[in-house]
Amino acid sequence: MSRAALRQQVRVRQLLPAWVSRLVGDRLAVVGMLLIVPIIILTFVGPLLAPYGPDTMDYMATLQPPAFAHWLGTDDLGRDILVRTMVGGQLSLSVGLGAVALAVVCGVPLGLISGYAGGWADEAMMRFIDSLMALPPLVLALTITAVLGPGLINAMLAIAIVSVPTFTRLVRGQVMTVKQHEYISAAVAVGVHPLRVVLRHILPNTIGPVIVQASLGIGFAIITESSVSFIGLGAQPPTATWGSMVQVGFQYLQTAPWFAAAPAVTIFVAVLAFTMLAEGLRGVVDPASSHYA
Repeated sequence: MSRAALRQQVRVRQLLPAWVSRLVGDRLAVVGMLLIVPIIILTFVGPLLAPYGPDTMDYMATLQPPAFAHWLGTDDLGRDILVRTMVGGQLSLSVGLGAVALAVVCGVPLGLISGYAGGWADEAMMRFIDSLMALPPLVLALTITAVLGPGLINAMLAIAIVSVPTFTRLVRGQVMTVKQHEYISAAVAVGVHPLRVVLRHILPNTIGPVIVQASLGIGFAIITESSVSFIGLGAQPPTATWGSMVQVGFQYLQTAPWFAAAPAVTIFVAVLAFTMLAEGLRGVVDPASSHYA
């Protein structure tokens, strides 16, 4: 292995401690994490401690305002809104994380292949990616979900498909830049296998931007899943998701505004938190590109 390639490996391995240090010192990232952590704890631990189940109905207490017995009130069937919001968060966050994970698994390899191979393979792949990105992401996700049929799994697949082009183009751009460096030329010159060059020398340099985009992608996935559920193509009743709760609560906006307010505010806070985290991560990965500059 050449000295240039060895120095690059050492530099990449030293990035993680530096990133952690910057992340802890970044106010946006810290605020984002301070919002995300309670949301995750409440959605996954809260239902275990709640005195009600998400589908426990009380027809004598329908559309009750927030009170001691029901901190966020009850819905049209007498179900506790706080419990359903927490349970709905489990599904909404799981769909968001799952969709982004699928998009990363598919988009990163495509970007690596396209950027490193070049030629007709890169041209064909980019034309296909451009055709997908020409359509509004939300409209494309709704169309795919409608074709696949209602359900959380189909919604997650639709969001992943829509998100793949973003990761593919991002990674391709990083690869096109990194492969021009001298240590890549040195590795190729000494006969290093192309797969090893990509995995050991190029891929580590794409991790930072991918992490930033993944954080943004989770926020987009939450909004998209909520939109899909709002029009009835997501989880079917009585399963609770944030989008479906807003859809039903919207019908009672005049008489019981707390019904729709709880999941709507939760969606807003969750998306804001992941966006702030992404902005903080962008400054950590590339200090010259964000509010560090």
